Amino acid sequence: MKKCNILNAKSYDAIIIGFGKGGKTLAGFLGKIGKKVALIEKDKNMYGGTCINVGCIPTKILVEESQKIEKNFKKAIERKNTLISNLREANYNKLDSFENIDIYTGIGSFETEHLISVTNGEDETILKGEQIFINTGAKTIIPKIEGLEKTRNIYTSTSIMELDKLPSKLAIIGGGYIGLEFASIFNNFGSQVTVFEGGDNILLREESEIREEIKKDFQNRGIEILTKSNIVKVDNFSQNKVEVLFNKNNKNETLIFDGILIAVGRKPNIDDLKLENAGVNYSDRGILVNESLQTNVSHIYALGDVKGGFQFTYISLDNFRIVKNSILGDKTPTINSRNLVPYSVFLSPTLSRVGMSEEEALNAGYKVKTKVIKATSIPRAKILEEERGILKAVIDKDTGKILGCSLYSVESSEVINIVTMAIKENKKYSYLRDFMFTHPTMSEFLNDLFDF
Repeated sequence: MKKCNILNAKSYDAIIIGFGKGGKTLAGFLGKIGKKVALIEKDKNMYGGTCINVGCIPTKILVEESQKIEKNFKKAIERKNTLISNLREANYNKLDSFENIDIYTGIGSFETEHLISVTNGEDETILKGEQIFINTGAKTIIPKIEGLEKTRNIYTSTSIMELDKLPSKLAIIGGGYIGLEFASIFNNFGSQVTVFEGGDNILLREESEIREEIKKDFQNRGIEILTKSNIVKVDNFSQNKVEVLFNKNNKNETLIFDGILIAVGRKPNIDDLKLENAGVNYSDRGILVNESLQTNVSHIYALGDVKGGFQFTYISLDNFRIVKNSILGDKTPTINSRNLVPYSVFLSPTLSRVGMSEEEALNAGYKVKTKVIKATSIPRAKILEEERGILKAVIDKDTGKILGCSLYSVESSEVINIVTMAIKENKKYSYLRDFMFTHPTMSEFLNDLFDF
């Protein structure tokens, strides 16, 4: 490999490694205020980041397509590919239109604390940055399972969305949020799905009522969830099928599938960065940062999934806001001020949550009151012909403060934001109980849920 002379390194006010939500938004902001910016992305198919290419957007397209009356897996994949391609191109063109933003495609690695090498095949370019921002995201954890490397039809959450033929029988290793979301999607399309979970149960941080309702729904839909089931070995089988050997209750059993999805989690994507060359501290959980997202090297920041913690695109966007204010001198917004993070898991119907569960609130010393209602009581759910689900609210008995809310119902991904705003504004439960919502909507069930 021919190496560029460091003396000829191209200088920038800012170098951003990774084209994800935080990185691309930061690049646009810095470009607008006249900074000279280099944005590095190692994969031309990842312009725009995980969310639009292999995460939120493509999976939610498949969720929606899988819930239609007329389902066509191949056409759903084609629609997904077309939309993602258009979004990817739009993301690239938006930043490429800035004269002071240069986009480099290649692997970005630290040479020193101010120098970054960008390699693309045999080509290498050296860049020098006054400030450097790392936004390289996360990647799938591949567990150590005998036979995994040589067995056909092994998929990650990325590669399984490139299939053009629906697997008749699909094994999913991992009963977490990613695994269960894909279990729901492929079951909706018509696959026979089996989920293997090594732990005692699924979704352990969720409310017990919510968890049991989800398990019951999955069972009614024909999704098999095998808890306390550890994968011993996988292997090729006849006619393009795969064999899974697992241990349950100290007994080995074998099942045959068309494919296996690995969904045991994701880890920070730091392998190519050579952080040690810059003296940046990190651990297995990600790059270590302070409350303003600075690393131990003051001009180097990390934002998004690469720093560990919640792996949501809106966290990465909020990281941009923190970094923006930090580099402009206002260090008021920090990680520590972001104490409330809602989330949604699109399980058909959707699971959404914000704040503490009942158990967490009790462990924190609160005296609590709770209320649970069924989605069958909601007129909008009847109109949408999706009456599955259960909803739970947790409040402080002494003050009326809203401590948490879990919603397993259609359109809960929208409603949870209303609850989140109420908590952030320090509203008591009566605020939602007495609020006048339009009818018929899913949000109006908050009147009943918070009627303590």
